[in-house]
Parts: sequence; structure tokens; C-alpha cells
Amino acid sequence: MTVHWADSVARFTADWRRSQHGDRSVPRLADYVPDDGTARLGVLTELVRIDLRHRWDGAGPAKRISEYRAEFPEVAQSPALVELVCEEFATRRAQGPLPLEDFLAEYPELADSARERLAAEAERIDTNALALDSLPAEITPGRRIDDFDLLTDLGTGASGRVFLARQISMQRLVAVRLSTTGGGEPQPVARLDHPHIIRVFDHKSLRFDAEAVFGRLVYMQYLPGGTAKDVLEQLRGDHETDGGAVLLRAVDRAMETRGEIRTSDSLVREEISALSWPETVAWLGRRLADALDYADRHGVRYGVITPGDVLFTAEGEPKFGDFSDIGEKRENALPYRSPEDLATADTAAADQRGVIYSLGILLWELLTGATPFAETTDTRAALRQRRDGVPADALSRLPADCPPALRRILLTCLEPDPQRRWSNGEVLAKQLDLCLDARARDLVDPPEHGLRLRLRRWRIPLITLAILIPNMLASIYNIDYTRLLVVPQLTDEAARKLDFGAAIVNTVGFGLGAVVLVYMSRHLIFVPHGLRRGGRFSAETLRRARTDTILFGDRAILVIFTMWMLSGTSFPIVIRGTSDAITAYDYTQFVVSHAICGAIALVYPFFLVNFYVVRCIYPMFLSQGEIDEEDAVRLRKLRRRCGIWLLVAASIPLITVAGATLLTQADLETIIVELRILAIGSVIAFSGIYLLFRAMENDLRALEGVQVPATPVGTV
Repeated sequence: MTVHWADSVARFTADWRRSQHGDRSVPRLADYVPDDGTARLGVLTELVRIDLRHRWDGAGPAKRISEYRAEFPEVAQSPALVELVCEEFATRRAQGPLPLEDFLAEYPELADSARERLAAEAERIDTNALALDSLPAEITPGRRIDDFDLLTDLGTGASGRVFLARQISMQRLVAVRLSTTGGGEPQPVARLDHPHIIRVFDHKSLRFDAEAVFGRLVYMQYLPGGTAKDVLEQLRGDHETDGGAVLLRAVDRAMETRGEIRTSDSLVREEISALSWPETVAWLGRRLADALDYADRHGVRYGVITPGDVLFTAEGEPKFGDFSDIGEKRENALPYRSPEDLATADTAAADQRGVIYSLGILLWELLTGATPFAETTDTRAALRQRRDGVPADALSRLPADCPPALRRILLTCLEPDPQRRWSNGEVLAKQLDLCLDARARDLVDPPEHGLRLRLRRWRIPLITLAILIPNMLASIYNIDYTRLLVVPQLTDEAARKLDFGAAIVNTVGFGLGAVVLVYMSRHLIFVPHGLRRGGRFSAETLRRARTDTILFGDRAILVIFTMWMLSGTSFPIVIRGTSDAITAYDYTQFVVSHAICGAIALVYPFFLVNFYVVRCIYPMFLSQGEIDEEDAVRLRKLRRRCGIWLLVAASIPLITVAGATLLTQADLETIIVELRILAIGSVIAFSGIYLLFRAMENDLRALEGVQVPATPVGTV
């Protein structure tokens, strides 16, 4: 293979990785296949292998080798065809049970060759496997298996039997799981390296001679803090919920049972103890959602989450434990299964929405002490419950101090329609971040009968007044200034032309400006209206709405500045043709007046509009789950621009005084009352603007923190 075609394979692999991060769509294999006949088959075979693995790992719609052969007939001539078929079998079996003969029935002409190859692979595993003379159920603590001294039985689950063991070579405590499933398959979770997924160190193949079956020994990080089952027991046993202390008591109790010593001087425990119980649930959920998304992007997906799947460190940090044997576990986890999972026997999920539902049930149970749906062993009854949505009695069990944001987030997790749920764990994690910042969650989900919620409906008149009132006040001052100092210097004809021309310029200019502003604010007007009525918008529309909302204040003052510039330069034009000669002194007065009034017309609408949209409108879009770093950058830039415009607001009284020094004594006496009113009024107005600035700065910082959250304490 030449470097050119090797580069084609590398590009295909890189584009698959980018598609898993949402940077582009799933790559089309045909776009990477060379036309050259000598290299085409070899490159095509390698591309099929890469495409097959990614698709069956859940990164795209799954395809079979038979489908590749139909699309590319030359695949049938590849020397590696049997190898590709065997690879499809191994990849599909990793997703759930798949009898070999059922699979080979799909490839009857290759069945013998594939069976022979798979048998050779099994023989190789048999040769290398660690032999044990008894099954996991018969193995007792105190026994040494390979490099491990088994110390304590930690329990038996769907995926096998787990022991606390000492790894002799490393002199460390580990958890060892012995199972009779998946003997020859790779362990995908061993590839994962995330602070909230249990670290799997390695695995070994097993051969149980007594029964002539294969299995696996997996050794992983040992967590002494128990599971979410222990937390639920603690929660149900406590008479009162005292916030994060419930979680810490459950962890300490589990550690005492295992003979472990409680951790002291822990920043993580201090953080947890300061949280309310709803905040603790959000804190846990935020970390678990991030772990789910990480695992999914690396080709490992949970089917169902149960309390036993969430383990805790001594500090109270949660970690997902078992990603194996999804097909078996789902049958024993009815209360935590999504409606689409209950409706089908297929264990493969199209995306993360099914596991988001399962996590939502677990978080609801942690929050209230009970799952949102009544207990049942009937799959059809469970499906009906989920399709009906969360019942009223479950909603009534929510704690009194549960923030509206957390209630909304969990109800979205539990939407019967998968398309109405959070699209992935990353989106859910950022939503749960809202619940950990009191200011941010109050902005996005204000109190039900609060003022901000009512003000959202009045966005058009409020924004109009925020722009119109400062401009009207500036215009009144400018007209009065011109009437007192400029008009007396003009002939009657020039004065009439000035009045007429100013009326035409202002009517046309500001009318056109109003049309432009309405166009610029169309997303700000219509999208919030649709959201309030329960409508749904595309990600692109929401992104545009967020962008337009953040930039609307800047665009508004740009339009206003243009209108004032047009008005300011009209003076010599509208009196053209009269006998009046414009002196430098008269024009300077006119320009200074417009500079002062223009500053008023720009600064105050900027702060009033942005304060309103940041506090009332922009947070509406964040509740839709569309949060990204681009928005945080825009918010940060807006915060910086606010600082600049605050300096401009502070300079208005100074500009007024500086302008007064250019007047003659007679003109100063004529206009002194107006100047005093302007100076005093601008000082008072600046005080109000400064208060708005400080409040808006805090709002922007809170919203920035949600969109690009800081690294949690204890996370590495």
C-alpha cells in the first residue's frame, strides 16, 4: 500500500473520531476508496474493518459484511473475507447473546471456513487460559488464584462473582470478578480512563476444567464506599434529610462494614456536606452523566443503570462499575428500563437517550426515596406506566427544597418520547450544573409566580421602552439645546428649513432604524414565544436565537449611532441654499450637543436592553439543553464590553462640563439650567447603571460557569 492510500485510511479513521465528538457527520466509506485497481481491494478491506468496528460500537447505524459486499462486489474477492465475517461475529456478540450457528446461517457459503477459524481462535484461548478446578460459585475467600489472594466475598451479580483481593505483584487491593461469560471477547471497559468510571486494570481468560466452560477474570479498582443501594437504604432510614450528610453517612457505614477507616481532611467531603439533598443528587448526576457520555464516545454503552451499578469512593465520589453483560442485566432491571427498551427485545440502543431515561429514574429515586413508577413485574404494565408519564403522586414526593431546575431536568430525562429527552450525557451534565449554582438555576428556572417569569411575556414593549426612553430624553435635550443656542443665530428661512429637514431626517432615519431593529430581533421575539407554548426548535435555530439575543444590545446601539450620526451631519445640508453661513462655533456647539445626546442614546439602552435579555430571555434557551463553549465566549465578551460602556456612562458628566467650557459667557448663561439638569441627571443615572452593571456581571459569570464549568473538586 502506498503512502497515498495509507493516508486515505488515516483520514477515514480520523473522521470517524471527529464524528463521535459531534464535529461532523458519520463518514461515507465510498468517499475514501481509491480508484486505482492495484491498491483498491487492500484499502477497501481495511476501510470496511474500521467502519464495521465503529458502527457496531454504537457510533453509527450498524452494517453487516453482506451489506458491504452488496455495496462493493469486490469485497467477495478479498483474501480477508472470512476474517471480516469472524470479526463481525465477535463485534456483534460483544453487544449481546448471539448463537454461532444463527450467525453462520447468514453466510452459508462461508460457514465452514468461519467455523474453522473461530474454532482455532477458541483453541488458542484454551491454550492460554488460566485453568481453575471449580466454578465461581464454589470458590471461597482465602484462596489464591494466579496473582491474587481472595480476601472477602463482595457479592454476586448478573456479571459474575466479585471478591476483594490483594494483587501480590503490585501489593494493592483490587476487586476481582470471576465470570463464566465472554471468555474470548475483549473487555471494552478496560479502554476507559475517566474519573467517574471504575478503573479496570486488566483481564485474563479462564477455563473451568470441572465443567469444560470458559470465562474471564477481571481485576479492577476497589471502592470501599458501597453502592447507591446503600445510599437509598440510608435515605429511607433517616427521619430527616440533612443534605449531603446522608451520602457521607452511607459511605462511612459501608466502609465500617468492610473494616475501612473513614477519610479525614477531604475537600470533596467538605463540598458534599455543604450541599442540600437535591443539590447532592444533582452533584452525583452531573458526574455520572459525564461518565456515560465519555463511555459512549469510546464505544461502550450502558443498557440499564441500577443502584448496584454506582459505586462510591471513600470520599463520596461516584463511579460506574459494571459495563458488561448488558443483555443479561436488562432482564433483571425492570424498574429502570426505558419505554423503548421495554417495547423491544433488541438490546442495541440507537443513541444515549435510553440510558438517559434509566439514569433519570435512578436520580429520581435518590431524590425522593422511590422510583417514579409503581412496582410491577409485568413488562407491559411497566411500559404503559412510562408512556403515561410521571404520575402526580410521584411529583408530590419531590422535596420541598427541590429547585424547579432539577424538577424540569429530571422530567425531561423521563419523557416518554426519546426525541424530547436530553440528547446525550454531556447535555445532561451541563443542565445539572445549573442546579449547583443558585444564581444560574434561578435565572434559567425562575420561581413559578416570580416577576422575571411574567416579564418574559413583555419583551417587545420592555425592549422598545428601553431603547425609546433614553433616545427621547436625549432628543428633548438636543432640541432644547438647538432652540436656545443655534436657532437664534439663523434667519427665519434657515430655521424653517432646519426644522423641516430635521423632521424628515429623524422620521425617515429612525423609522428605518426601527425596521432594522425588528428584523434583528426576530429570533428574540418568536423563539421565546414558541418555547412558552411548548414548541420545539432545531439546534441551529436555538443557536441563532442565543447569538442574536447576546448581540442584540450591540446591534441596537450600532443602529442608534448610525441614526444620530445621520442627524448630526444633516445641519449644514438642510439649510443649504439659505443666506446663512455656518460658523465653526455654531457647528461645534451642534456637534457637542449631538455627542452628549448620542452618548446618552447609546449607553443607557445598551445596559437596559442587555440587563433585561440576560436576566429574562437568554436563560430560556439554556433550558433546551443547547449549551456550548461558543456561548460562553460571547458572554465573556459581553461582560468586557459592559465594562467599557460603563466608562462611557461615567464620562457623560465630564463631557457635559467639557462642552460647557467651549461656550461663550452669554451662551453659558442661556443654557446653564439645562446643563445643570443634564450633569446632575447623568450622575444619578450613572449610579443606576452601575447597579445594573454589577447585577449583570454576576448573572453573566453564573451563566458562563454553567457553559464551561470548572473542574469539580477531586476530579483528575
